[in-house]
Amino acid sequence: MPRLLPRRRWPRRALLVALGLAAAAVLVAAAGAVALQVEGSGTPAPTARGTGHDAEWLGHAWVDGRKSQSDVDALAARLRHTGIRDLYVHAGPFRDDGSLDRSQRPRARWLVTALHRALPGVRVQAWLGAHPVPGQLRLGSARTRATILASLRQVLRDGFDGVHYDFEPVADGDADLVTLLAASHRATRRYHAVLSLSASLLAPVPGLASTIRALPGGPRGVWSPGYLRRLAGHVDQVAVMLYDSCLPTATSYAGYVRRATGLALGVVPGNVALLIGVPAYHDRTACHRGDAETMAAALRGVRLALGHRPRRRTFGVALYVDFAATAADWASYRTAWS
Repeated sequence: MPRLLPRRRWPRRALLVALGLAAAAVLVAAAGAVALQVEGSGTPAPTARGTGHDAEWLGHAWVDGRKSQSDVDALAARLRHTGIRDLYVHAGPFRDDGSLDRSQRPRARWLVTALHRALPGVRVQAWLGAHPVPGQLRLGSARTRATILASLRQVLRDGFDGVHYDFEPVADGDADLVTLLAASHRATRRYHAVLSLSASLLAPVPGLASTIRALPGGPRGVWSPGYLRRLAGHVDQVAVMLYDSCLPTATSYAGYVRRATGLALGVVPGNVALLIGVPAYHDRTACHRGDAETMAAALRGVRLALGHRPRRRTFGVALYVDFAATAADWASYRTAWS
């Protein structure tokens, strides 16, 4: 009889495979970091600036009763002479079954009316999201998706001009999000409303998303350009969140934004509005370095990606987030982009 392999060899083989994948990821990442440093060192074209199609994420305080008319007036004064035309107002989050707690947004209808009056032409979207991870929201459940659609209709009846989905983390290639977006888009069209999506970080080097996904315990929220293309076909607007990249310098971060913006421009359909999410927040985390991921560096990367070519599509940037943005962030946005 053939001799069976000792059981103890399988853990060793699994460890060797994991180490090999980790080494490959490190080599790819190291080569990519050098390339990003180079790409972030160019000079943006003077014509690479905003054209009035930007957005901003607004925190939950706007719908839970903490804000008043004076706050709306101050916000309107700040935004009136900028290119911001969409506001994503946090009106969630979804419960694990896909429902929303109405008591969490008692001032939603008032806010939408007040913003429409103060900023004619600006769309107010309900920012809704959750964590689709084991034990929480299950996008693979048909019942959960049906409840999410019912929640979508609720916020549209509050007067919102659209729904902005933000599900994190979602694995690259996840089909359940595609199914939800397709059904949601059919619903928003019936209301003549906008459907937009917060998209995860894009892998800046070919094959990096699949390499990271193969690592044991590797992060799930890095998408391939092909998956972004697939999702974008079911929405009206995509905001690609290009922060929390873990990059160590402002130049390499600008290079990443440049490359990821170029990838997004290449895969998001031309009839879908494309926005690049830029950081106006200053938390200290392992993957957000305040001296690297700056508003100035992000805008530099976006402008480098645009080059001198005229834009033939709706394109802008989205600022995250209103309650953390500083005077310096706004100065960078106004000077370099708006």
